[in-house]
Amino acid sequence: MKKPRTIPDEAQPRNATRADLVVNKGFGLEVDGRIKMIFPTLAAAQKRGRALKAEFPMLQIKIYDAAEKTRSLVDTDSQTIPIKE
Repeated sequence: MKKPRTIPDEAQPRNATRADLVVNKGFGLEVDGRIKMIFPTLAAAQKRGRALKAEFPMLQIKIYDAAEKTRSLVDTDSQTIPIKE
């Protein structure tokens, strides 16, 4: 008989990247149309977006502002460009 798997109490939770996140507050990092991470500040989202764009220039990376409900494109020259939808 198989034993059920248990998670040890001292194990730290994983910080898994998910593609099914809903952003209610803060800023979301959108990669190729999917929200991958949520950040509390715009600066943190821009920093991570620029790092991803530098490493993978073929990706389309946007920053979603939950309060304003707008997206800005992270460009290759380390700027964000507002998008009108």
